[in-house]
Amino acid sequence: NRTVNDFGLRDTGTIIDKTRELVLETFEKSGEEIKDGMDVSLLKINTTTNKAQWSGANNQLWYVKKSGAEVAEIKADKQPIGKTDNSKPFTTHALEFEKGDIIYLMTDGYPDQFGGEKGKKFKYKQLELLLLTNSNKPVEEQKNILSAEFNNWKGSLEQVDDVTIIGIRV
Repeated sequence: NRTVNDFGLRDTGTIIDKTRELVLETFEKSGEEIKDGMDVSLLKINTTTNKAQWSGANNQLWYVKKSGAEVAEIKADKQPIGKTDNSKPFTTHALEFEKGDIIYLMTDGYPDQFGGEKGKKFKYKQLELLLLTNSNKPVEEQKNILSAEFNNWKGSLEQVDDVTIIGIRV
């Protein structure tokens, strides 16, 4: 909020850069050396033009065109918001979508969840297939399918991380 409201920033990469700066200032005020950070995915969509900007700190963006042929990925910058060696400015990706395309933003919690018959990780490839298979369904139905699949996969094992998947139909 501060980067947009107080500093008037609108470019997604610049917003994340400034956020990192503010987080590091806060960490420095604590008087301790904090080597922590956070992963972020920031999307800005102009619904009139169907153009978007996206920037990511360790979290990628996936999208499926309305034709539903494949999941396309835009890779995130491999750095967190926080203290890191060799930090670089975050990349702002310009995107264009058509009505009916779907965009997915996510944390790594779903693919990193242990479960199944062998107690292995779910993995990104399996998540990609699950999203692609269901991308033509309404977002609410996709949510229910993802939730059921996750709980079925996890079984009686403990959830290992936060799990967030946001699907946006353009």
